[in-house]
Amino acid sequence: MPPPFAPTRPLAMFALSVALGVAALAAAPPQAAKADVVARVNLSSQQMIVYVDGRARYGWDVSTARKGYRTPVGSYRPTRMHRMWYSRKYDDAPMPNSVFFHGGYAIHGTPHVRSLGRPASHGCIRLAPENARRLYQLIAERGMKNARVVITR
Repeated sequence: MPPPFAPTRPLAMFALSVALGVAALAAAPPQAAKADVVARVNLSSQQMIVYVDGRARYGWDVSTARKGYRTPVGSYRPTRMHRMWYSRKYDDAPMPNSVFFHGGYAIHGTPHVRSLGRPASHGCIRLAPENARRLYQLIAERGMKNARVVITR
């Protein structure tokens, strides 16, 4: 039997430690993902699900692009945020709690809550004012680098 500190034994223990460490890392979600805020928008259902720390936290009706306009599909990081923005393109229309994610496209509050749940916008993603405020606050607290907007059909 080899002595307890033989060179082969530490190597075997080291290999076992590495294997266990890799297995533990593979089983656990990455820490960075736990800090994420992900707003998933489904254009077909006109719904947004907001995930915080990997868990579905909110589900809201939205309005996206009506016929003749488009809401871009893809995965984006917020690029800028404004408590209140006025559209330069559409008659200075108010866009409270705006989270811009792709050029001039944003998620923002709307007073047209009766249109939520169906396509009605020029391409932005509209939310009820209180939901837009909640999303804006979540992203502001966690940081834009820890947020993502995912838009699917």
